[in-house]
Amino acid sequence: MGFNMPTTVLQRCGVGLMGLAQTLTLAGCLLALPTGGVHQITVLDGSVNVQAPQGYCIDQEASASLGPAIVVLIGRCTVAGQVAAAVVTLTIGAPASAGVLLAGPDALGQFFASRDGRTVLARDGDPAHVTVLQTQISGSALLLHVNDQTAGEYWRAISAINGRLVTISASGVEGAPLTPGQGLDLVRETMELLAKRNPVRPKSAPPVAPTPVPKT
Repeated sequence: MGFNMPTTVLQRCGVGLMGLAQTLTLAGCLLALPTGGVHQITVLDGSVNVQAPQGYCIDQEASASLGPAIVVLIGRCTVAGQVAAAVVTLTIGAPASAGVLLAGPDALGQFFASRDGRTVLARDGDPAHVTVLQTQISGSALLLHVNDQTAGEYWRAISAINGRLVTISASGVEGAPLTPGQGLDLVRETMELLAKRNPVRPKSAPPVAPTPVPKT
């Protein structure tokens, strides 16, 4: 199942997903989600399965593909839902894009605390407008609690699935911001569902050469 990105979204989001900076930029382009949607979809030619957290649905019309990468937008299923109004943005990069994570979550956390890292995170590109309030490490994933003068306060996870770079962010809607706890819970649940729906396939063992029979 594929999605097409509208021209207006391309104009607002800039270039495609080519590296961490552009992945985060595209992931930050939030759209208003209409009600309704589905709970699970398969994307990227069937290579990745996505499931929304409980009470939330995937908006297929607002989600967008761009070549080998995709942005999936998730919102509350109904206006009268029992969960917080929120937009969860899940970005899955191109094959092998997760190489940026090889340095490990500690090194990645140090990068985002730097001026260059905050420039990558900043919605308007100004590092002075971003503060990294907190970092957490969950396995090989890095979670960032960010305050952005343009985007507000939110949580973001940076991880990988099947060799693809993944970013997940959760933000409130206008007039109803998420609490830090709500944002962190949504990011964690989305990350856990992605891992559950896409288990790591064990590498097949190389063939073992037959042992020669000694001559008598």
